[in-house]
Amino acid sequence: MAGSSPLASESAAAIAATHRAAVPVRLEFRPDSEDECPDRTDRERRSALTDPRLRQRIRYLRASDGGRLAWAEVGAGRTLVKASNWLSHLEFEWESPVWRHWTRFFAERFRFVRYDERGCGLSERELPERPVERWFGDFEEIADAAGGSEPRILLGISQGAAAATAFAVRHPERVERLILYGGYALGWRKRGTESDLKRYRAIVDLVEQGWGSENPVFRQLFTSRFIPEATAEQIAWFNELCRRTTHAAAAARLLDARGDVDITALLPRVAVPTLVVHAVGDEVVPVSEGRRLATEIPGAEYVELDSRNHILLEEEGAWARFREAVEAFTGTVGDLAGGEDPLFGPLSPREREVLGELADGRSNAEIAARLAIGEKTVRNHLSNLFAKLGVSTRAQAIVLARDRGFRG
Repeated sequence: MAGSSPLASESAAAIAATHRAAVPVRLEFRPDSEDECPDRTDRERRSALTDPRLRQRIRYLRASDGGRLAWAEVGAGRTLVKASNWLSHLEFEWESPVWRHWTRFFAERFRFVRYDERGCGLSERELPERPVERWFGDFEEIADAAGGSEPRILLGISQGAAAATAFAVRHPERVERLILYGGYALGWRKRGTESDLKRYRAIVDLVEQGWGSENPVFRQLFTSRFIPEATAEQIAWFNELCRRTTHAAAAARLLDARGDVDITALLPRVAVPTLVVHAVGDEVVPVSEGRRLATEIPGAEYVELDSRNHILLEEEGAWARFREAVEAFTGTVGDLAGGEDPLFGPLSPREREVLGELADGRSNAEIAARLAIGEKTVRNHLSNLFAKLGVSTRAQAIVLARDRGFRG
C-alpha cells in the first residue's frame, strides 16, 4: 500500500471533482480550547450533551497484552456495552451532531459503556500485528472492566457486530440481548464482485496517502458514503472526526483489516435474543449483509429502515423507527419519557405556544395566523427558544420536543 496506484489517482480525481485494572481518568474539555472543532458557534456548543444527569466518566484499561484502552460510561440502569466501530473518539463525538443523539438515547435508558478501538481516539495509537483478533479480545476485556454480575445487553454497529456476536457465542450466560445495526458477517474482501474489491483497494490506497491532508477531499470520500444525506454541519463534523481520531497509516490498516472479518460460522451458534436492524440503502454495508445476519442467527428479529445513511441522523424518520425497535426489543423507555424535561422550563408562555405549533408541523405563516402575531415576531420567538434549547434548526427543535416530553 506504499505506492499510489493509477486507480487510486483516478478515484482521487473523481472525488475532488464531486467535492486490566481500570484507572479512573478525569478528562476536561474546554469549549475554547485548541482541541475544538473550528467554525463552531456558541449555539452549536450548547447543542452538545450538557445535561448534568448525563455526565460521562472516562477510564483507562491496561489490556492483557499491554495495550491501553480508553472506555467510558454514562447513564444508569441495566448495562449496555457497545463494541467499537470505525473511527470513534470518546470526547469529540460527545458533542458531534452525527453521534450525540445515539449517546443520549442509550444513556437515558441504560448504563451505556463504549470504548475507542486501538489506533483511534483516546486509546493506544499503535496497532497490534493482527487487529481483527484483538477486536474480540479487547471487547471481552472492556466487558470485564465494566463489571456487574447481571447479564448485559450488547450493541454492535458496523464492524462492532462481529465482536459483539463472538462474545454472545462464547459467553451466552453473560448476555441478556444482542442488538446489531448496520453489521456484517463477511468483510469487504470476502464478499462482493471483483469490481467491489478494486474499489475498496483504491480507497485503502487513498486513505494511506491523503488522510492527514489539510484538504478534506480524501476524508470526504468516507463522509459521503457514511452519511450521504447529511447537512453541511454534520459533514464538517464527520470530516473533522476522521482527521482527529487517527493517523493515515492506522486508518489504512484498520480499513484493510475490516476486509478479513468472517463470523459466518458463529451465526448459527447465537443463543440469545437478537435484533438485527439495517438501512435498505446503506452505502457502506449492503443490506444483504443485514439479511444474512437475520437469516443465519436463530430466531433473530429483523427491522429494515428506509435510509441511505450508515449512521442514522437525528432528523430522519429511520432514526425514530430505530428507537422504537430498540425500546420494544429491550422493554424500556427513557427516564425522561414519563414527564416534561426541565429543559423547557426557561421558555416563556408565548415561546411555549410557538414551540407547540412548530412541533405540530406548522409554518411560520401558519403559526402567526393562529397566534395573531406577525411572522417577524414568530421568527424572533423561534430564535430565542432555539438559543434556550440549544438547537439550531426547526427539525432539531421538533425532535427535542417529541423526545423530551414537551407538553405544549
